[in-house]
Amino acid sequence: MRVIGPDGSQLGIKPLPEAQSLARELDLDLVEVAPLATPPVCRIMDYGKFRYEESQRLREARKKTSHVTVKEVKFRPKIGKGDFDTKVRHVQEFLEGGHKVKVTLQFRGREMAHPELGSKILDGVIEQVGDIAKVETQARLEGRNMTLVLVPEKKAKKNSSSGSSTTSTATATPAVAATETSAPTGTEN
Repeated sequence: MRVIGPDGSQLGIKPLPEAQSLARELDLDLVEVAPLATPPVCRIMDYGKFRYEESQRLREARKKTSHVTVKEVKFRPKIGKGDFDTKVRHVQEFLEGGHKVKVTLQFRGREMAHPELGSKILDGVIEQVGDIAKVETQARLEGRNMTLVLVPEKKAKKNSSSGSSTTSTATATPAVAATETSAPTGTEN
């Protein structure tokens, strides 16, 4: 078998008993790395240290993976404006958190006769979330539910954070100008 030393150097082809005694002298383990090669390749190493480093590498790889979860927000065809805005805010929070969002519209009884009301509400949701999401699955009617799946838009996070700061300064400036112009008019009356 071909033997590789602990520093990665080639020690040549040696019989098994000689390779084992070499590993014992160095107080390390003889590990078969490539059993299917001709001749088989063995390496002299600290096997416990190797397993520990391997587990650390796997743990780091798991940390870097992102787990996408699907959040669901349910709407009704006769939803009020305030409730609609609140639920859309929840959808936006989920999307900014990196989650997929399943928007479900539930119909009951006679509401099934007007699926256009449901698609109007779902269109309103898409319009409100705007640039932070893209539609993964278009709205479709499944039994008594109409569903739509939204996924976060990756580019939108960067644009929305830089765009919101310019918008807030732009809206602050006209408000100051409006107060200054309205003060003299108020004194004349």
